[in-house]
Amino acid sequence: MSRKPISVVKSRLHHNCSEMIQPIGDTHRLNDTTWCNWAPFDQSNYKELLGAVDNAFLVAYAIGMFISGIFGERLPLRYYLTAGMLLSGLFTSLFGLGYFWNIHALWYFVLIQICNGLVQTTGWPSVVTCVGNWFGKGKRGLIMGIWNSHTSVGNILGSLIAGVWVDEQWGLSFVVPGIITAVMGLVTFFFLIEYPEDVDCSPPQHHGELEENVDNAEDPGNGPHSNRENGLESAVTLSKEPSAQPAAISFFGALWIPGVVEFSLCLLFAKLVSYTFLYWLPLYIFNVVHFTAKESGDLSTLFDVGGIAGGILAGLISDYTNGRATTCCVMLILAAPTMFLYNYVGQSGISISIVMLLTCGALVNGPYALITTAVSADLGTHKSLKGNAKALSTVTAIIDGTGSIGAALGPLLAGLISPTGWNNVFYMLITADILACLFLCRLVYKEILGWRSSLSRDRGSSVALTHAR
Repeated sequence: MSRKPISVVKSRLHHNCSEMIQPIGDTHRLNDTTWCNWAPFDQSNYKELLGAVDNAFLVAYAIGMFISGIFGERLPLRYYLTAGMLLSGLFTSLFGLGYFWNIHALWYFVLIQICNGLVQTTGWPSVVTCVGNWFGKGKRGLIMGIWNSHTSVGNILGSLIAGVWVDEQWGLSFVVPGIITAVMGLVTFFFLIEYPEDVDCSPPQHHGELEENVDNAEDPGNGPHSNRENGLESAVTLSKEPSAQPAAISFFGALWIPGVVEFSLCLLFAKLVSYTFLYWLPLYIFNVVHFTAKESGDLSTLFDVGGIAGGILAGLISDYTNGRATTCCVMLILAAPTMFLYNYVGQSGISISIVMLLTCGALVNGPYALITTAVSADLGTHKSLKGNAKALSTVTAIIDGTGSIGAALGPLLAGLISPTGWNNVFYMLITADILACLFLCRLVYKEILGWRSSLSRDRGSSVALTHAR
């Protein structure tokens, strides 16, 4: 909710002022078409400047994420989250206060975005860890898919709230979400329960029989993960005392967990696509369809509505098939032609635009949601960790931090490429989507081997049962 307003306000910071009536006493020339814009974004290179503001947040977020997960394993998550939300609310509000304080210095907006990016890294590793502590592997994909809809709901709320004030006092488009974020930080402080054991509930079961089939599909002695898992066992140190808490895993120890590197690199490109839509879709609709700033922001929320359905569908399918990588890969493959079609025919009518936005949102955000939630929780409680759940926050931070590098690159590239034409932006997104698929090839192959092994075992059991009869 606090990240989305900038994408809606962009079209207000710079737009054609020729159709607007200049106020009495304005010092601009009569033929000046930029008099109503907000300096320094009133210049011809405004797209690059807006891209720099986006990138300040995203680069800081990507760098801070790798550090944040390590702190998340070692600090009480309730206090850590509360501090992060209060500071996020503060810096989001400070961005909007630049309007009321009449600030026109680029460095101010960049500095606020850097600070906001750093403090917001406290969020994702912590919340995934909390939910992972409560829910086991059995229905984790579906449960986390439903839970992860909060990200799309936040995007929708951010767009709608920002749209209320974007054409008048755009500063309130940031101040109001900032206040709400800070208030929810206080709610977190008073009501968040980190572990089931804290309220006398049983801890969840993190591993199941189907996982064994997939992991044993390759020869355990000669498989490519055998050295990784041996290295991981030495990286994870468990206390000899039964009642003592296990030690937190190291950053490099987390990298040895099978699948972490592949899913991290896949998310890098998947998040590049998702965040380019997040930050540039309202401006694309504004420029191509020529809607107002508010209408563009409202229509862009359909992408997030599709993302809710995509995240839940991806979790449901991956639970049923026990194929997290295959589910992501199939959705990413379908997303490429869908984005191509949206660019070429999506603006020919409002009905087609709505359908295409919903479909794009589902196929783009589905894999992104699955990797950042259920996949991160699966890998953070991997069987090679021997019951040590202290890796959850670090693994989540590695995966989402790597993805955040793509999130920083996407809007930056969009800002640089969009002056050459929006077609080229979509070609860039399709290329990134294909690259995301390629990084999952080995894991998809491994899952297929696991399914074949499971089917062979089931057929063998059926034959044996028939002979016994």
